[in-house]
Amino acid sequence: MLDTSVRLLRLLALLPAHATWTGPELAERLGVTTRTVRNDVERLRLLGYEVRSTPGVAGGYRLGAGSALPPLLLDDEEATAVVLSLRAATGGTVAGSEEAALRALVKLDAVLPARLRSRADALRAAVVSVPAGGPAVDPQVLADVATAVRDRVGLRLEYRGHDGSTSLRAVDPHRLVHVGRRWYLLAFDTDRDDWRTFRVDRLRLRTPGGARFAPREVPGGDAVAHVLRGVGATAWPHTARVRLHAPAAVMAERLTPAAGVLSDDGPDACVLETGGSSMANLVGMLLSLEVELTVLEPPELRGVLARVGERAVRAAGRGAAEGTSGGGVHA
Repeated sequence: MLDTSVRLLRLLALLPAHATWTGPELAERLGVTTRTVRNDVERLRLLGYEVRSTPGVAGGYRLGAGSALPPLLLDDEEATAVVLSLRAATGGTVAGSEEAALRALVKLDAVLPARLRSRADALRAAVVSVPAGGPAVDPQVLADVATAVRDRVGLRLEYRGHDGSTSLRAVDPHRLVHVGRRWYLLAFDTDRDDWRTFRVDRLRLRTPGGARFAPREVPGGDAVAHVLRGVGATAWPHTARVRLHAPAAVMAERLTPAAGVLSDDGPDACVLETGGSSMANLVGMLLSLEVELTVLEPPELRGVLARVGERAVRAAGRGAAEGTSGGGVHA
């Protein structure tokens, strides 16, 4: 029979694998009696693990959430994923998360087996992240907003606009959306009777909040696309809709989410809603995609493309002429 401490560790590894285990199932996996399983469950409870049991034919054991975080057992893939996630969190935009992530990394490094520590060290040495650089968001605000989204409870908040003015808003929160380096709240503004997108770093929650609300369907059914359209309309002085003659799945690999909203347009094409600080920058971004395209709107974008094309043809012609007119080195 396995040593008690080894058996408890195996039991801890088994419990999260299924929603519920029966006593006989656990006994068979551990090679012990059901009475031993019951005794081991009591030992785990004394160690702080919330192991819940349900009597009866359909009953069994399941691992629940306790009042404190007990030790966790991770397999190799899970431990590697946690290391990568914590590494990414050290450059995040949630205030205070960097320090907490570093503390967790130190603790995890101290207990990693040699083979996993070597893998984690290799990943840390090989991966370089671009600093987030976005505005810091209060983690408590994120948690409170997320709770309101889950519980469908309205929020009262003070919101600071881009011009510095502050307004009091009553909203029904729908989703938190992380785009690029910023956090956004998509919500239904009850005073304005319309959907609005709020930057989380610019809002301050007021108490008490609002009442419970019935969920609404976001226009278009896609919260991320709705936020991107709203953010783009605000951030881009020049907007455009362009048909790209390639499947949406192919173009999604070439574009970041912040570049705009992609939608299918048949098996071999897609439509990109995008924008830029100027028409010239917009043209440069579109040409860099290296795909055939058709401008749907605005019409003036076609003219800018034509002029850019004419300049490119003239430049290519001059280059060819100069390349054949001498200028080489003669012995």
